[in-house]
Parts: sequence; C-alpha cells; structure tokens
Amino acid sequence: MERETRSFAVTGLKIERRDGKTPLLVGHAAVFSQLSEDLGGFREQVMPGAFAEAIEKDDVRALFNHDSNFVLGRNVSGTLRMAENVRGLGIEIDLPDTPTIRDLVAAPIERGDVSQMSFAFSVRPGGQDWAKDDSGQVIRSLKKLRLYDVSPVTFPAYRQTDIAVREMRAWQSSVVPPSGTPFRLLEALQQQARA
Repeated sequence: MERETRSFAVTGLKIERRDGKTPLLVGHAAVFSQLSEDLGGFREQVMPGAFAEAIEKDDVRALFNHDSNFVLGRNVSGTLRMAENVRGLGIEIDLPDTPTIRDLVAAPIERGDVSQMSFAFSVRPGGQDWAKDDSGQVIRSLKKLRLYDVSPVTFPAYRQTDIAVREMRAWQSSVVPPSGTPFRLLEALQQQARA
C-alpha cells in the first residue's frame, strides 16, 4: 500500500466561531462519484463507503498542507471528526487557538485565499476497480481506503502521481481479452482499424 494524495476544490470550506469556543473548520475532504481530471491516462472517482473503515479504525491527522509541523486536529483525540454523507467525506476540526494557526491557517481560509482540501491515502486490499467507460476512458474507482490525513491546502497536490499511474499500467497489463490477445496489442490494433 503506497501513499497517494488527492485534492479537491470545495465549496463551503469555512471557519465557524461558536460562542467563544475554539474556531471550527468545516468542509469536505473528498467528494463522492465525481470524476477527477486526467491523472496520466486515467480518471478516478471516490465511491460512497470508501472511508467507512478509515473512520472507524485509522488514526487520522488534520494537517495544513500535509505538513506534520502544522497539526490542526486528530480523530483519536476528538479534535477531528469525520463522517461520510451524501456529498462525500465531511470533516470538522477544532482548530488550535494559537497565533500561528490563527494567522497562517484560519485567516487565509476566512478570506477565501485557501479553498481546497486534500487527503492522503492508500488503497486497502481489494479497494479499487479499474475499467473502461463507454468512450474508452480508463476509470479507477476507489472503494476502500486507508486514510492518513486530511488537509486544507494552498496548492493542490501534483495530480499525476507515479503510484496511481503504476497501478493503472499493472491493471492494463493484467487484462487479457477472451481472444488471448494482450490488452495493449488489442488496443493498438483497434486504433489502427479506426484510422
């Protein structure tokens, strides 16, 4: 299980202030059933239920920009709360009430300067499906994930991760059509026939 990161532009990432309590960061770290941009020859989507096991079992941190020097919360301590809902992986983080976090995290989010979330994950055994859609686009569906952190991010992570591209190539090389022709050879022959 290799670690990957994905970023999402989200609407509604906000800081809430409730009756003198510490600031609360509310939003979604991931959205369900939305196809990503091209990630290097494939697109992917996170399926509902992908985080169910992670919410129950994983020790997840909330970090700023995936930087472990800026810990915003942690689920095992109760300062990070996560739940799947219709939209995706909803999060609430009780932000530390420190000058550093107020100045470098809360203020830019309140101003709208930071508006994206990202999550670091690996795929649990049997936790992904690869297929081609009707247009021939390769789609990776993430069904069971190990979650390491959720992070508001200034810049989204680099989208073409070597790990995901390697996994797609491994899937492609494992697919053998009924005729016995290797997948890549069959695809090349089909492209030649269309030309």
